[in-house]
Formats: sequence, structure tokens, C-alpha cells
Amino acid sequence: MKNNSALFYTCSLIEFIGRQQKQRRSELIQLMGKETIDRIYCYADVFHCEPIEKTADDFIVNLSIPKGHFDNVADCRYTVPDYWTIGEVYERLIEDVAGDDEEHIIDCLMEIYASWIDAAISNYNTDFYYQSRDYIYECYKAGTVIE
Repeated sequence: MKNNSALFYTCSLIEFIGRQQKQRRSELIQLMGKETIDRIYCYADVFHCEPIEKTADDFIVNLSIPKGHFDNVADCRYTVPDYWTIGEVYERLIEDVAGDDEEHIIDCLMEIYASWIDAAISNYNTDFYYQSRDYIYECYKAGTVIE
């Protein structure tokens, strides 16, 4: 299930909305809910036809996603990775954890975003998100950043 474009779009949209609303991604997925995230995943090819700003705004308004106080973009002292880059980091990790179990891909997404690794990936002042997909996967399995 490598290079799952629907998963890539879903993760990138979550990142975009998180930045817009200043929400931790772990909290955002709870606000969005599994049903909404599954809908985004199932219809990613349709949503992708619109500018991501419009799609994000539609979900922000329809789900009444509030503004939070988590601003990892403003806190970044270096070049901020774009939302597509971070979406790809999550996509790859979810693919690696889920393996061939596409039936439970959204459960896997919810589990990963709710885990400790959300804080590690969202800290743009480290190089964690730039590490290889194998390293990030091994860290996730270990439950900590491996030194």
C-alpha cells in the first residue's frame, strides 16, 4: 500500500487545518472525528480538485473547529516545512504501520496521530521529521526517539 495518494491528501489536509486553527494534530483528529476523516480519505480525489484552502475552510466552518494556541509554525526557528511535506511523513508512517491492512487505515491514522509521535513530528526545531521513513517507523515501534 505504498504511495497511497488518498492517505497523503488526508494527512496533508489535517496538517493544513491544524496550522490554520492552531490545533495540535492529536487534538484536531478528535475534533474532526473518525467519520469525517474517513470521508476525507474516501473522497480525497474529489476534494483534491478544489484548492486546499477552500476544502480546509469548509471543514473548519462545518465542524466548528475552534482556534487553539498551538503555533508550531511561529515557534519554528528554521525553515518551516510545508504541509505537504508533513502530510507525507504521516502518510509513510501510517503505511508502514498498517502494512496491507487497508480496511483499518483510518483506525491506524487515528492511533498514530493520538500517539507520542505527533509531538515529535510537529516540533519543527528538530530534524526528526526529515529522518528516513524506516527510522521514524522504528522510533514509533520503540515508543521513543531512538538515539
